[in-house]
Amino acid sequence: MRDPLSVLTDAFTSFLFGKVETTRLPVRTSTGQAQAVYLPTAAPGLGDSGVIIGREVYSGKGYIYDPFQLYGQQLPAPHWLVLGESGNGKSALEKTYVLRQLRFRDRQVVVLDAQGEDGVGEWNLVAQELGITPIRLDPMAALDMGIRLNPLDPAITTTGQLALLRTIIEVAMGHSLDERSGFALKVAHAYVNETIVDRQPVLSDIVEQLRHPEPESAEAMNVAIDDVRAWGLDVALVLDRLVDGDLRGMFDGPTTVGIDLDAPLIVFDLSHIDRNSIAMPILMAIVGVWLEHTWIRPDRKKRIFLVEEAWHIINSPFVAQLFQRLLKFGRRLGLSFVAVVHHLSDVVDGAAAKEAAAILKMASTRTIYAQKADEARATGRVLGLPRWAVEIIPTLTPGIAVWDVNGNVQVVKHLVTETERPLVFTDRAMTESSADLAEDDALHAAELEAEERAAAFAEHRLGDSESTVA
Repeated sequence: MRDPLSVLTDAFTSFLFGKVETTRLPVRTSTGQAQAVYLPTAAPGLGDSGVIIGREVYSGKGYIYDPFQLYGQQLPAPHWLVLGESGNGKSALEKTYVLRQLRFRDRQVVVLDAQGEDGVGEWNLVAQELGITPIRLDPMAALDMGIRLNPLDPAITTTGQLALLRTIIEVAMGHSLDERSGFALKVAHAYVNETIVDRQPVLSDIVEQLRHPEPESAEAMNVAIDDVRAWGLDVALVLDRLVDGDLRGMFDGPTTVGIDLDAPLIVFDLSHIDRNSIAMPILMAIVGVWLEHTWIRPDRKKRIFLVEEAWHIINSPFVAQLFQRLLKFGRRLGLSFVAVVHHLSDVVDGAAAKEAAAILKMASTRTIYAQKADEARATGRVLGLPRWAVEIIPTLTPGIAVWDVNGNVQVVKHLVTETERPLVFTDRAMTESSADLAEDDALHAAELEAEERAAAFAEHRLGDSESTVA
């Protein structure tokens, strides 16, 4: 019982300063009752049909993603951009995503593998596990009857061939073709296609025609034959590099017979090409257009086209224009394009800023791994990420990324099963400490059972239903 003096003092204080804060007595209750007081909250997921990626960090929920299932409902486009510094888990995500997608009967994947070690591409182990032989494009091997892709393959339309030839030349020259050079190329290409009918036309035929144009070509435009020859000289010199220069052997002959375009996984191993040379964007342009005309078909299959080092595409205005058409066309036939880039500044500040912006706009899914603070802020501005997401990007640890799926932003921990780990972590011994490995081992052992249950459930849901892309 309180003494009278304390009661009198409290009454006087309340009279002068207003009512003092009351003291609430503690409440003893159970956790079952307390959960009604502090309600748990979590962002809505993307549904339960598709492949499991991992767990949403804040809620612990399984995170399931499938662009084909979400297209037309939550996604305006099925294309995907993956960003982040090296060593943070981009490669592991790509490989496990492909392996899990291939468990469904209507999936097919093409990978442009631009990285590698020990003389093979980074996807070599995955290909071997699936019984697939990578298509290795190598100038030296091509000279010894290696793989060839013909830009003049009859499977490519005449219009597509000419667009591809222009792109090759413009990438190599670093500027657009002027009208005169473009005319010389067009008439040479038309003549070769009209006169060579007993075999596949090849680049050397175009070079020869540019050097020795037909008089009819000059007469049609009422110009001198020497003028037509002069207009085509620079074009011939550029194409000669593919015929008799440092890139010879890969594109100067008929397309290699036996390339299996019906395999579930098709890997183009580009690891023998210098990533910083002009050869890489040229190579990607040729592969992209060749696939557009030979691989993408209206057969209800869902196709994934994954490109490592995609800045070679996005940073070249000429190559980017070809891929813009591929993305728009492929979207109607069930194509999901996955571009993997280290830094967004590699492309948005380059010569192809306009084309890069158009391709980025098509990517309704963006996954961002750890970046430096300045890069994270720049990425956030370009992609329109919320402030909280930009602030945590520099603090992310390997395997954790910010996922933005058409405005649904969550932080996701990628999970890898024991079966997948030897295939996706090919260089872990060199890049991670033993303490990190031990910690990961403990984490994966605890999460494996739940992850596999969720994957089986998701596979069952999608396997029984038919997802379509308009």
